Formats: sequence, C-alpha cells, structure tokens
Amino acid sequence: MNTATIKELLYKVADDLLIIGHRHSEWTGLGPILEEDISFSSMAQDKIGQSQALFQLLYKLGEPEADTNAFTRNANQFCNAQFVELPNDEYDFSTVRHFLYDHADQLRFEMLAHSSYEPLAKLARKVKGELKYHVFHANTWMVKLSQGTEESRARMQSALNASWNYALGLFEESKFEKELIAAKVFEGEVALKSKWLSAIIPFIEKAGLKLPPEKEWNPVNGGRKNFHTEHLELLVKEMGEVFRVEPHSQW
Repeated sequence: MNTATIKELLYKVADDLLIIGHRHSEWTGLGPILEEDISFSSMAQDKIGQSQALFQLLYKLGEPEADTNAFTRNANQFCNAQFVELPNDEYDFSTVRHFLYDHADQLRFEMLAHSSYEPLAKLARKVKGELKYHVFHANTWMVKLSQGTEESRARMQSALNASWNYALGLFEESKFEKELIAAKVFEGEVALKSKWLSAIIPFIEKAGLKLPPEKEWNPVNGGRKNFHTEHLELLVKEMGEVFRVEPHSQW
C-alpha cells in the first residue's frame, strides 16, 4: 500500500482532534460551573495530545514535524470535518457536538486498534482509555441537560437538529476507502457510521430527544477534501500565532 493512503487517514483524524481540541479549550474560564471548566480543559488537552501523536506518525512517513504541521498550514490544507470547526456558540450546541463527535471518535479508535498498520493500532490501543471518559462525560450531560426543564430540552433538541447534518459529515469517505478496507487498515466510514448510529440512538431516546427525519439527512461534506467554512481560517490563524512568530523557541 502506498503511504498516501495511510497519510490521508492520519491527517483527517489528527486534524479533527486538533481543531475540536482547540474549540473545547475555548470553554476554559467560561463553563457554566467550575467542574465543566476543568472537564472541557482536560478533554481539550487529551485531544490535542492525541493529535500530536498522530502528527508524529505522519512525521515518520516524511511529513513535517508535528508543531510545524499543526501550526503553519493554511486552512485550505486541513482535512477535518466542518463539524469540528464551527464556533462553540452556546453550551447546548457544544454539548451536542461533544456527544456526537466523541462517540464517533471512540468507535473509530476501537476500530483502528485492530488496524493492520501497527504504529496506528498501537496508538489507538493507548488512546481508547482516555476516550471512555470523554464519552461518559458526553452521555451524562446530554441526558442531564435534556431532562432539566422544558426550555433546556427544547434547546438541546434545537442543537441536535442544527448539528445533525454536520455530524454526518464526519463519515465522508476517502478516495482510498477501498484500499484501506482491503488492506485491513480501517474498516471504513460506512461501517463506522453504522456502529455510531447504534451507539448514540439509545442515549438520544433516553434523553427524550428525537433525530431529524431520515429524509432530511444531508451530510455536510467537503472538509476531508479541504473545503471549509470561514470559521476555520480564523481559528487556524489564532492557533498558530505564537508559533509563527517564534517557531524555534523552547518552552
């Protein structure tokens, strides 16, 4: 298998983690309670650390060093799904995104733990433990906020409706999909999406929420092919501001 196939897989997972990690970090000092400041900050640190590990795998395949890769690319060079780059908005949207993304993330890494590409499989086995906490946190708050008051339930339902088609964009297929599946590097986005739906639907029902009607499902794709919203450009500039000024500094 040529390295371009592996690189595309690594880039999309790494970029998802890097971008949502930074979005999570924006809740530091702004969470509704102190515990949530700590939780989102902790999860942000985990995700950025996981992205760094993936960038290190890319470096071993001939790509730039991790920090250079993360902080000097332009927005149109990123492979993250558009869902993770959207601004945090209110806490209802961030909670729903956290829930939908982290279930997909956990299942993706569970699948990658059995990858035939051993460096990735080894990393995935290490990361799985961290993701259990992230999913537990997401499940807890998804249910808690949805069962709070009529207003909170309505807001969570509205956030779920607004998030859904963006969340489906997490499963945008790679041009190397057949090669990845045939080589047993990754089971594929269709398989991942099926497992994800089976995992999230019981919690959505428990929360008293409803998925949008299936006829309205229309995935927001393009992120994997470097097409992004205007929000990513602003975030990328902010993320790389210090590194671009002093790229060789030792902290």
